[in-house]
Amino acid sequence: MATSNGFQTTPTKTTLNDKNSSSVSRKHQRSHQKTTESSSSFKARFEAYNRLQAAAVAFGEKLPIPEIVAIGGQSDGKSSLLEALLGFRFNVREVEMGTRRPLILQMVHDPTALDPRCRFQEEDSEEYGTPIMSASAIADTIKSRTDTLLKKTKTAVSPKPIVMRAEYAHCPNLTIIDTPGFVLKAKKGEPESTPEEILSMVKSLATPPHRILVFLQQSSVEWCSSLWLDSIREIDPTFRRTVIVVSKFDNRLREFTERWEVDSYLSASGYLGENTRPFFVALPKDKSTVSNEEFRHQISQVDLDVLHHLQNSVKGGFDEEKYKSQIGFSCLKDYLESELQKRYKEAAPTTLALLQQRCSEVTTELNSMDSKIQATSDVAHLRRSSMLFASSICNHLGSLIDGAADPDPEQWGKTTEEERLESGIGSWPGVSTAIKPPNGSLRLYGGAAFERVMHEFRCATYSIECPPVSREKVANIILAHAGRGGGRGIVEAAAEIARAAARSWLAPMLDTACERLAFVLRNLFDLAIERNHLSHANYTKKIVDMEGYIGFHTALRHSYNSFIQNLSKECKQLVRHHLDSVTSSYSQICYETDPITPYRYQHSTLFLELSQHKTKISRKENIPNKDMTPGKLVDPREAYMTIPETPSPDQPSDDNFVIKKENEIYKRPSRIHGNNNNLKSGFSYSEICLSASQHFARIREVLIERSVTSALNSGFLTPCRERLMVALGLDLFAVNDEKFMDMFVAPGAIDVLQNERESLQKRQKILHTCLSEFKSIARSL
Repeated sequence: MATSNGFQTTPTKTTLNDKNSSSVSRKHQRSHQKTTESSSSFKARFEAYNRLQAAAVAFGEKLPIPEIVAIGGQSDGKSSLLEALLGFRFNVREVEMGTRRPLILQMVHDPTALDPRCRFQEEDSEEYGTPIMSASAIADTIKSRTDTLLKKTKTAVSPKPIVMRAEYAHCPNLTIIDTPGFVLKAKKGEPESTPEEILSMVKSLATPPHRILVFLQQSSVEWCSSLWLDSIREIDPTFRRTVIVVSKFDNRLREFTERWEVDSYLSASGYLGENTRPFFVALPKDKSTVSNEEFRHQISQVDLDVLHHLQNSVKGGFDEEKYKSQIGFSCLKDYLESELQKRYKEAAPTTLALLQQRCSEVTTELNSMDSKIQATSDVAHLRRSSMLFASSICNHLGSLIDGAADPDPEQWGKTTEEERLESGIGSWPGVSTAIKPPNGSLRLYGGAAFERVMHEFRCATYSIECPPVSREKVANIILAHAGRGGGRGIVEAAAEIARAAARSWLAPMLDTACERLAFVLRNLFDLAIERNHLSHANYTKKIVDMEGYIGFHTALRHSYNSFIQNLSKECKQLVRHHLDSVTSSYSQICYETDPITPYRYQHSTLFLELSQHKTKISRKENIPNKDMTPGKLVDPREAYMTIPETPSPDQPSDDNFVIKKENEIYKRPSRIHGNNNNLKSGFSYSEICLSASQHFARIREVLIERSVTSALNSGFLTPCRERLMVALGLDLFAVNDEKFMDMFVAPGAIDVLQNERESLQKRQKILHTCLSEFKSIARSL
């Protein structure tokens, strides 16, 4: 006699005694009871994991919940597989945009649900909406939620999942995540980066090791030509947690005529490895509207038709003992359910331990929030906490100025070009060529960025030559000085030309340097906040927690920015004072004979060039160059302007442009010997401009090497180290209690804390509920 499973049984003899019959009956009852208990315990685990998953999605928790992730190219059959697992169609394939958000489908086997009940989890909440019974309404809800989010985020795809819970008598207890299908090219109207975004999102969903991957590929695609198999190998190289499904298997059947052809194709060992056994699935192609019962019948019938074809239409059939368990949708469905059940059981102890840890952490956060809300009315507590926080920020600022490599410079640092663009200051005034300082391509911040700007400023100033002066201006100045002391008067006139040029060209450079340095220091506030956050994250107990006090953070930032702005104003006045000193008519700078060249500077300050991944000391960057290429340092002793020797038709030649005295013409000397105080009595236009250029270079040299560099360092950095905390204290804390509390009782500040507290309470409640359930499950294992 054959059973429904095709196995042969032997008729029972009537002579068997009652004892044996009773024993068989008891064994059958125990087996049935054990199966029922196992099914009941699995259902309890499944329900507990479903609730935990809903909470994790709502609150952004990262929990290792066993899940199935469906992956494949567009039109490879993922949505059809989901409908087959559910046991009813909900027309997800007809959604115009396709799957553009992950769909977490929680299938719950409920014998009482003769018609499917689907509920969608509310966005950013663990609550589910009212049941939806209509298949078209389900597809409309998925499309509407997808369109709304993508419009809001202005993207073509989004990793934020939609969670749908389906309760039905004909679906298994299974949770599966449907992902957007891989595509080679973006649709018309979508960004060109859409294929890369989808691939990146799917990899992110599939990477966690607790997830089972179901990779679908059409049977018409050969393994050697698979477009996406290599992407799966990147995620799971050995296919240890990957279930490979060959979809639309019925399209391939007609190609098989011999047994060896079928067995060779079913093995797929040449490409997938000896231990990887894919499933071969075909589903109904009839797209007409049918009842749910007829749909399930069609699925079963397709399975039977595939087996019948392999057994009867292929010569010799196929190796049923080896491959029959891999053919048909029903085999895949049973395997996925048993695999998920096994994973749930294995993960229960780990999940329990993690839940206990998260419950403890959330409780600690909630207690901290309660203390924070209570402290909003405790002025003394707020003063103490806010002063400690401000002090911590000042310490971090000092560390950043002195030199620090955290947070990550590649994320928080800026290149020279980024500094210029973000500051809005632009290029150096009067310099037409871009100045490229050493390490300009590296992302720096703090003291390193400050020093780079200082060096860039020196490079920019040494690239400026004494500007051209018209013959009329030279004549007016020189003729006025002609009777004051002969040659000495001429030298003083040339010096006056140089002083005027220095005041005109160097003053804007000094202002720009102060603004650029102030920008570097202003950027340090966010880095100090990040350092403070990272340092607290390394301790189990936070020393000072001022998160949520928006008014206080705003006031602290404003006070710091005002401090830096005032430093910038003070430094501008200070360096302008130095400029006025060296360009004063009483200054003897122009007439000093002892050269103060940047060669001295190189011995005290060496600048490291690291931009090209070299570690070397670049002395040449600080040594004035011999040429006059803009953007490079030049020797002030040779910073001579170029004077055209060919005069214009309406101007006298250099030979005729001489100083006359009592009808006596003093011939122009061929060159200048010695220092400027021993010049001969005759001067040409070129020689006067040359003398002015020498004076200009001397002024610039003394200003930069003797005055400005040290003034900017002491004007910015010393106050940040020594005066910052005092300045912040006077600004924020040296006020009466009423004004002080304005930072903490600003409109909405208390509401923000209260909302945060309510969210923590909700999270605590759901996690404790899940913890209680998993404790019960652990006891039954």
